[in-house]
Order: sequence, then C-alpha cells, then structure tokens
Amino acid sequence: MSSQKVALVTGSATGAGRAIALRFAKRGYAVAVNYSRSEADAKETLAAVQKLGVPAILCKATVGDDAQVRAMVERCRVELGGLDVLVNNAGTTHFIPHSELEAVTDDIWDEIFQVNLKGAYYASRAAMPLLKARQGNIVSISSVAGLQGHGSSIPYSASKAAMNCMTQSLARAFAPDVRVNAVAPGPILTRWLIGHEKHVDKAIAQTPMKRAATPDDVADVVEFLALGTTLITGQVLVVDGGRTM
Repeated sequence: MSSQKVALVTGSATGAGRAIALRFAKRGYAVAVNYSRSEADAKETLAAVQKLGVPAILCKATVGDDAQVRAMVERCRVELGGLDVLVNNAGTTHFIPHSELEAVTDDIWDEIFQVNLKGAYYASRAAMPLLKARQGNIVSISSVAGLQGHGSSIPYSASKAAMNCMTQSLARAFAPDVRVNAVAPGPILTRWLIGHEKHVDKAIAQTPMKRAATPDDVADVVEFLALGTTLITGQVLVVDGGRTM
C-alpha cells in the first residue's frame, strides 16, 4: 500500500461534504469525492481538491447500493493506495411534519434508512479492512435530530438515532484498530434547507449562539475527530450552537 494518506467522503459534491473533502485535501490527504446525482457539482469539488495539489478521484456511487459502495472502496485501494479515513456524509430526508403520520409511507421509510443508515453501514463494512490496515477511523455525519426526536421527519430522526447507536457498536467491535465517531450538527446552511427557512429560523431562535452551522463548522469537528485526537471513540459530538444543552 502507498504511504499517501487517503480520505473517502461520501456525498461530497456540495455542502458539508465538499467542505470536509477540501479540509482533508488541505491536510495533504488524497481524496475520493463521491456523488450519486450531482455530477457537475462533484466535478467542481474534484477540481478544487486537485487545485490543492493532492491526488483525487471522482466516484459515482449510491451509498444505499452495497455493490456500488464496494466498488468505490476498491478504487480507493487500487487508485489511491489504501484508506485512512471514511466520512459517512451522504444522506437524504423528506420534510414532513411529525404530526402527519399518514404522510410517511413505507417507501419514505425505506429510502431514508437505505441511504442514511444502511449506506453508512455498507461503506463502513467495505472500508473496514483498509482502515484496519492503516489504523484509520470513521466519522459519520449524524444530527441532533437523532438525539431529541425533532428534525425534518420522524424517519429522518430515527435513522440518525440508529446511526448514533451503530457508531458505538462499530467502535466497540473494532477498537483498538479503528476509531469510530459521529458528528451531530443542528441545521446546516446548505441548499438542502432552501424552501425550509422557517424551520431554520425556529431552530436559531432556540440556539444560544444565534446561528445555524456552516459547512466549515461541521468540517472543523470532523477534522478534529479524524486527525486531532487518538483516544476518542464511540462518541457523538454535538455541534449545534448550544441548542440541545
């Protein structure tokens, strides 16, 4: 395997995923940029990473498809030489008021859990042999919705609560070789929230720091958990301006 450090960031075409990919590139890591639909945006992320002088590859893969995820991780091994950090950032949701129970169909449940939970599991499973070989780590992007049951929809909140539990399970199972942690942001100012400004304003009104998270706020915490510590594992670190304290 190559001595070049390598990070794979799922869902890194835009938003927090792009900020995280660029943060690793600034630290000298080769970066695998992943997307499922936003090809033009993903190519912009790839170009920005390459501009920082590090190797990078563009990987089209739906994280909810195990075969596609395994192929993406194999590309990290073959084309970049291995894997040191996996960031499970890809996610999806539907904005449905929690009181509207009949609006939540089986298809919505399945779609959200397939991407948010099973997708993170598929990526972690495929990456684990490479991460163990490098004493690497996993950081998953969860949400405060998984801690308090609020958020864009009940299935979304439930998927993030399950991710938090899975983070602990993986951390126990693979210590001391691989550390596994998660970041739980509040609302992040990305295009995901366009059209849902009232949701953001309500959250900010309940936040001591009086602002929502930016993609760079999330990247700060991912960088710390992945590169700034060697003892933290099995933790869900909240970055929400004090809203949930």
